[in-house]
Amino acid sequence: MKRILLAPLFALTFALPASAEKLSLTALSDYINGLTRAQMSFTQINGDGSSSTGQLYLHRPGRMRFEYDAPSRDLVIAQGGVLNVFDGRSNTGPEKYQVSHTPLKLLLARNVDLTDEKIVTGHDGNDDFTVVTAQDPAEPEQGNIKLVFSNNPVSLRQWVITDNAGGKTTIDLGNVNEISKFPYSTFFNASAEEKRRAN
Repeated sequence: MKRILLAPLFALTFALPASAEKLSLTALSDYINGLTRAQMSFTQINGDGSSSTGQLYLHRPGRMRFEYDAPSRDLVIAQGGVLNVFDGRSNTGPEKYQVSHTPLKLLLARNVDLTDEKIVTGHDGNDDFTVVTAQDPAEPEQGNIKLVFSNNPVSLRQWVITDNAGGKTTIDLGNVNEISKFPYSTFFNASAEEKRRAN
């Protein structure tokens, strides 16, 4: 799958002592479920070492927009259960994926329950960060998503998506700014964007 879903902010993320304090899965589930509308900057690091930056808009459940900084014209819109990946170098339509068949569904679901032992395959942490690795037990071939949270205050700071071939894409997040309301155009119908790019 193209860049945004192929899988480092904190070097300690992948070597956290199991005995250190970490946030509970219940607390992290509550945090994600309470994160309904937010905007944040992001840096994307691809498996080949290339990187890009942009703004991420999140409207849970189900909506997400990755808007890449110039000179890139890439755009990714998740809405209506479909992930639309627009290649800024092409006038063709987007690559389309069912959100339900990607690890991002664990972030965009209406109700996130990380206490489900079938979903979470890893839960580590220290006094500063908590790391949760999750995957769909019914479709492990989709890969997994590793979520990194700061503990105080609780905030999503990074995720790493690993596909079934071992490829990784890392998304490092800036400060999470909660938004009371997004303009309608933020999550416009992806087919309208497809038509605009074709003209």
